[in-house]
Order: sequence, then C-alpha cells, then structure tokens
Amino acid sequence: MLIDYKKVNIYQKDGILVLQDVDFHVDEGEFIYIVGRVGAGKSTLLKTLYFELDVNEAENAFVLNHDLRGLKRKYIPALRRQMGIIFQDFQLLSDRTVHDNLEFVLKATGWKSQEEIEERINDVLEDVEMQDMKDRYPHELSGGEQQRIAIARAILNKPKVIIADEPTGNLDAETASHIVALLRQVTLTGTSVIMTTHNIPLLNQYPGIVYRCIDHHLEEITNDYNKIAIYNVDEEQEAHSKVDYSAREDLSL
Repeated sequence: MLIDYKKVNIYQKDGILVLQDVDFHVDEGEFIYIVGRVGAGKSTLLKTLYFELDVNEAENAFVLNHDLRGLKRKYIPALRRQMGIIFQDFQLLSDRTVHDNLEFVLKATGWKSQEEIEERINDVLEDVEMQDMKDRYPHELSGGEQQRIAIARAILNKPKVIIADEPTGNLDAETASHIVALLRQVTLTGTSVIMTTHNIPLLNQYPGIVYRCIDHHLEEITNDYNKIAIYNVDEEQEAHSKVDYSAREDLSL
C-alpha cells in the first residue's frame, strides 16, 4: 500500500482543523479522484501527502512506507523524488525550453549521464506526444500543451504516485479530457494517480475511485458519486480561479 491513512486529523498551518478522522488508502496503479466544494479540504489533504503539512494526530499515517508522525525533514527530499506533483498553474520555468525544464529536474535529482538524460527526456516527451515541442518555451505553448509538459516532468523519475491538484482547472473540456486520459494511461505502468477536480463529468468518462471532502470529513463515494449534491460549477470554478499561487513553494523537484 502506497498510502495508508486511518483516523487522521488534518490541520492548516494556523492550527485550524480542516479534516477529521480521515481514512484514505492508495494501492499501486489506482486512479483516485477527490471532489468537494472549494475550501472543503481537498488541497489541504494533498499537502499532507507531499509533506508540505505535518500529520501528528492519527491511528495510521503512512506515505511510501514512512510514518508521517514525527517524520524527520531530512527524509522529505528523497521521498518527494518518488512522487510526481502536478499543479493547475503548471509551474514550468519560463526562461527555459521544454528540454531544459526537464533536464533541470533530472540533474537536480541526481542524473549524471548526459546520454541517459537525453534518452529519458525523449521517452517522456514521446509518452505525452510532445516530442516536437522540445525546443519551445512555455509561453509558446497552449495551456493543454503546458500541462502535458508538466505531466512529462512528473513522470521523469518513474514515480510511485502522481499527485495532481486541479490539473484540468484552467483547460477547456476537450483538452481536460485528453489530460485525464493521459493520466489514466500512466496508471497502466503501476503508478497511482490522486487527482482533485471540480469537473464531475470526467468521472463518468474516466471512472476511478472517488472520495469526497464534505463537512470536515473524507468519504468514499465510488459507488454512488452521481448522487453528489449538484454544485454551482461556474461559481466554484470562479472562486478557485482567484486562488493566489504566487507564494506556493516550488515542489517540482
């Protein structure tokens, strides 16, 4: 099991309780959606998974076989290298080409052989069908293309799990569908994908395990997600688009 949460209490950094008694489990190759209203705790839950928020109150709180209760900070970089993290705002380095964005990550995570680096870059760009964009800068790409590069970056080190926070939030419906199809394809290699979304129709198009954040709790609703109370999607997306990402720590490595 890659992630094993049992009766976990999750707090914001200011000490406010966001989610209580969370049971959440992820095995290899699973595709998991997390849905819920803005402010319900979806992104806060993800932050505990990639160690931006601490977990101290839990019966079980294991990520990649490490107990989060009292996890030493020195282990976090190595654990993050076993993950791919994808954000809605892409977080590509604007002053570097697609190739150089990917090369930067590989060198920063210990790759030495330039021949192996080039081979891996070519492989992941082929996986996301972006091999012809290697020499483009991020501003020369569409939103969907940038997100494909963000996915390529996330799979560079063959992660055990990909964590995607609203990866389709700024994309049109057709492009969003292509992105989710690509992430589903990644699970065929054994990598698990955990994805937050407001785009409920995607759950019909690409079924997976579904959890919902509601009333400070996380509940699995895979078998009856279609009974979710109807959201005012436009209102939710508008509120989400106002989130300030400028202060977010760069976790692309």
